[in-house]
Amino acid sequence: MLWGVLVIDDDPIIVKYLVSLLQDNGYETCSAGGGVEAFEVLQRERPDLITLDLEMPDEWGPRFYRRLSRETELKNTPVIIISGLAGRHAVKDAVAFISKPFDPDKLIGIVRRTLGK
Repeated sequence: MLWGVLVIDDDPIIVKYLVSLLQDNGYETCSAGGGVEAFEVLQRERPDLITLDLEMPDEWGPRFYRRLSRETELKNTPVIIISGLAGRHAVKDAVAFISKPFDPDKLIGIVRRTLGK
């Protein structure tokens, strides 16, 4: 099954909020609490888009992104950074960088433009 968006964040409240927001706007979702778990999810699912937190305890977001970009089948998956950290932190090819706290309408607009839906 093709999932719409993979949400990666170590804060379960943020994950729950993003999943609800995306589902309420017609997107299917899967989620992971960090980079290590996200790669396990990616072995089963092929999301159309990924939202990625930068500061996570098990794997720093930029490191996850570099690993993702080396995977032939996954490297073209668009990534939206959603982080409380300032700056892009070595994720210069991300579709967008959104600072926490964020405007949900802005995020949905970026997702729609990116996925063409």
